[in-house]
Amino acid sequence: MSNIIYSNIMKLLEEKKMTRAKLESAAGLGNGTIESWKDGNPTIAKLERVANVLGCKVTELIESR
Repeated sequence: MSNIIYSNIMKLLEEKKMTRAKLESAAGLGNGTIESWKDGNPTIAKLERVANVLGCKVTELIESR
């Protein structure tokens, strides 16, 4: 599932013309946190912060597109 989450985040970042670093900063995440989600699953709390910054629902981050 983590690859799906990472892929969905990257697609949303591209659509919004936002960098991963800017998203991490705005969501209060450490540098490289989202990159680490390629191999591991984030917590719901972190996904909620990312979804809030991206203006989407958590389900949009975790479901296959």
